[in-house]
Amino acid sequence: MSRASPRIAFLFLGETLLIPHLYPILEALALAAPALRVEAWTISSVHEGLIARWLDEAGIAARVRLRRAPGWRAYPHLVRGENPPLPAKLPVLARLAPRLLAADLVVCAEQTSLWLPRLLPFFRRRFIKTAHGAGSMSARDDARRRAAHVQLLPSAREKDTYLARGFAEDRLIVTGYAKSAFRGLARPSRLFADDRPVLVYAPHWQRHRSSWWAWGRAIVAALVAQGAWNVILAPHQRLIEKDPGLRAVLAEAARAPHVHADVDGFAMVDGSYMGAADLYLGDTSSQVLEFLVRPRPCVFLNPDRLDWRATDDHGFWACGEVIDRLDALPDALARAAALHPRYETAQRACVAASLGVTGPAAAEAAAQALIALIPR
Repeated sequence: MSRASPRIAFLFLGETLLIPHLYPILEALALAAPALRVEAWTISSVHEGLIARWLDEAGIAARVRLRRAPGWRAYPHLVRGENPPLPAKLPVLARLAPRLLAADLVVCAEQTSLWLPRLLPFFRRRFIKTAHGAGSMSARDDARRRAAHVQLLPSAREKDTYLARGFAEDRLIVTGYAKSAFRGLARPSRLFADDRPVLVYAPHWQRHRSSWWAWGRAIVAALVAQGAWNVILAPHQRLIEKDPGLRAVLAEAARAPHVHADVDGFAMVDGSYMGAADLYLGDTSSQVLEFLVRPRPCVFLNPDRLDWRATDDHGFWACGEVIDRLDALPDALARAAALHPRYETAQRACVAASLGVTGPAAAEAAAQALIALIPR
């Protein structure tokens, strides 16, 4: 080539929950195209440490340059991949922008970084947005999404939702659900001393979508008091921002030997808790789709008694029993396994429609899409 090899920059500037959506694509790209100059811009020692370890395990540390974004922070006491405090994003982006001018493509998983192409049009042909989360509750109408040159989407159904909003078809590429290729999805180390079935309770963080505010504390108390299930309490990572008392509630619950509670560890976001559970209990988190990659029983919580069948954003509630009374929970949990066969077909259809291709093939497809998008 008459010029230097193309440079692809990946932005790891947000919460750690975004990392598993982006890292599998970076790894697949570095494996598929070793001549490319691949950069991982990180915002903290937590992000850097996780990525450095995985690159070393994959044998590609020499192919990816780890770089520290302006405002990078060191947190030597955070050693479990905890979500660290982050600097204000807009000043970080303003200072980072000149350093991204040499990149042929810039890949991000969060919308805040799309302020750069939105405000600086000369960046627009560089920015590629990959989806984080999936299913009917994605925030597709945020105007920043239109600033991305191309969006990598999990499924044809997801693509249709963007076409209906007026997005140009040539700016939408279906590649599958990249997070399902993440290396952290392996079953976590043994959490409990016995072999009772495992239930995971994963309430959403947004008040209007969450069961936490109406029922959460009562559900935790009930799960501590019962003895049929081992319990993983793994709320959305951002719930603690909205309810500072969450940490104390879960810490108290975790004193019970059959309860494992987490608000900080990377297992909160890497999918391993979804892999470890036998039953999903929750409301509207898209993690249920990751859980259903391997179909299992679900119970959904509807404290606001929404007419969910009349909306477009609760489609996955067809994958399990929906309860709108708190006192119905014990019986719902008791019969969930017996009722599962009636929901399994719907679960498989929901995952196929929402996530498309899963596993390593999804990350590989995203990597090939990026290679094809490199300006010639």
